[in-house]
Amino acid sequence: MSQIMGDGNDRHSRIIIVSFHCADFVNRVIGCLLDQTDPAFEVVIVDNASKDVDAIALPDDLRFRMIRLDSNVGFAKANNIGAAGATVPWIVTLNPDAFPRRDWMERLQAAARAQPDVAMFGSTQLFSHDPAMIDGEGDQYSIFGFAWRVNYRRVMKPPYYSGQVFSPCAAAAMYRRDYYEAVGGFDEDFFCYCEDVDLGFRIRLGGGPAVQVGDAVVEHVSSGVSKQYGTFAQYHGVRNLVWTMVKNMPLPLLPLAFAGHSLLVIYLVFRSLGSGRTGAIGRGIRDALCGLPRMIAKRHVIQRDRKVTLGQVARMIAWNPLLLKTRGRPGCRLSRSSDQPPAVGVEKA
Repeated sequence: MSQIMGDGNDRHSRIIIVSFHCADFVNRVIGCLLDQTDPAFEVVIVDNASKDVDAIALPDDLRFRMIRLDSNVGFAKANNIGAAGATVPWIVTLNPDAFPRRDWMERLQAAARAQPDVAMFGSTQLFSHDPAMIDGEGDQYSIFGFAWRVNYRRVMKPPYYSGQVFSPCAAAAMYRRDYYEAVGGFDEDFFCYCEDVDLGFRIRLGGGPAVQVGDAVVEHVSSGVSKQYGTFAQYHGVRNLVWTMVKNMPLPLLPLAFAGHSLLVIYLVFRSLGSGRTGAIGRGIRDALCGLPRMIAKRHVIQRDRKVTLGQVARMIAWNPLLLKTRGRPGCRLSRSSDQPPAVGVEKA
């Protein structure tokens, strides 16, 4: 049942939903939010010039409002637009195809109260078509400059993992607003894909821990919006992972990261031959290189302001190359591999 709250002073979070040609998803997620056991939040829907925007049924609830953009500015910039002017302590990103269970916000806020020094919290993501299968338990980043959603496509039973994670997946994540604003929010050059790994990396470099909240659960369609656009994900995933590495990896680790990343990209090119993805990967590499001057300029600022030691960075990333295949978490043994190729952020949606 909807609980209309007129006084914005008692709200703890702003939930941002970025919409692009997905009114049916948005309407479903609005219904999930109206049913939350903790209603002390506000919702900003940022629509990226969707053709079906008029089909979004904005509820008669003062907590909800919509920003209609004249063009598709991408996931990263749209979230920053939605976060602008917020005065609540927490910024929450929620994909339109990620449907939270009734106690989702209550669980996130309970974790935040219990761990006041944590800067980011992630949700357990289950596949909406098969909730017995994990879509992700947070994001992990490796020394090879690749990222993956932990335990992607594994059948697992609750209780789900709660504890430290490299960074949350922005499909359903909660960020302390002061940390979010201190690093400038999402990098708008990324447009979409891996922008959450980059944001999480920058917050981690600034001293902000990340924790996964196992009982804060959403059911995710997974690329429900972007999968209709062909090789879009491959292009942006390849390009943005290069930029994430160049911006954030401390210099002593960068040569090893670059060498490992290059070998894995070559592997992906050969694996993609005949699949129609090769051209997208090639364009991603080309545009990643073209954008290096901008990323190096950003790198100077990020590394200048870094608050954690080299050893702390080394401990937060994965070193075991087998994890690229298993999609696992460092220190956790798994009995079988994921059925996916090494991650290039393609499932990071």
